[in-house]
Amino acid sequence: MSDALFQNSFYIGNAFNSILYGVELMLYFNTMQAYLEKKSEHRPSDKFYMIFSTMMLFLITIFVATQSFLGQEMWIINAGYPGGALAYFVAHVSAWYQTMGSVASILLQLMTDALLIHRCFTVWRGSYHVLFVPCCLWLSSLVFGILDLIASGSPNGDFYEGLAARVGLVYFSLTIGLNVITTCLICGRIIFYARHMRNHLGLEVSKAYFTTVAIVVESALPYTLFGIAFLVSFGLDSNTSILFLSLYGMFTCISPQMLILRVVRRRAWSTETAQPTALVFATHSAAAPFATSETETSSSVV
Repeated sequence: MSDALFQNSFYIGNAFNSILYGVELMLYFNTMQAYLEKKSEHRPSDKFYMIFSTMMLFLITIFVATQSFLGQEMWIINAGYPGGALAYFVAHVSAWYQTMGSVASILLQLMTDALLIHRCFTVWRGSYHVLFVPCCLWLSSLVFGILDLIASGSPNGDFYEGLAARVGLVYFSLTIGLNVITTCLICGRIIFYARHMRNHLGLEVSKAYFTTVAIVVESALPYTLFGIAFLVSFGLDSNTSILFLSLYGMFTCISPQMLILRVVRRRAWSTETAQPTALVFATHSAAAPFATSETETSSSVV
């Protein structure tokens, strides 16, 4: 590994961790505020999403803390380590706290992937046949995630070299492949109905129902894109892979949190969206835009 490039990538990654952790805190507290404001219209799923959000925040906190602690150990506490900071990193990459951070990261990825599968199921109106491949990939990523933890957390294990790196490459290929598939399925479904509504109801109505923000958030697009960037850099054995790992790890939490915030605010896609009744409602709204309250509109469409 190139000492200068690797250390710069790790340092910048930690800086982005701190910034994006602040974004995650803002999204989390906005979600909780939205939940408390809708006491009179709580759904059974709301409590689950609140617990899910809290677990994600706890896991991403562990990930950020362990990355920051390793940086402190490398650059400050053990500044005079024989061989320099890179030698310290190689010698302590399998330390117990790094393994704890890896466990938190993999658990968070599995949770996020499961949420994406659920949202894909919702967007496709309960169609089970679209879940077969994503579910198989999720189960496979679970197995290889455990193997990756064993290989990288064992004595002298190194996440970036040897057996741990090969197992890790398979694991990330599976989970990011799952991300790509579910993202494409969700984006494709939303764009299909957007065009359908544009052809039948006009451009202005379709814009009101299917926005770019809805597509990006519903499909967790940033999470998938940063995952692809990390996988490519990791597969090429690039020293910048640790930077993309930090960004990918943070959006493993931020993307689903943005989605949960839309769900709690009743702006996310539901099983009723794009039903024939929703299209009739859209036609009615286009004809008499002031006849329907804002609350009803936001609960019926994206």
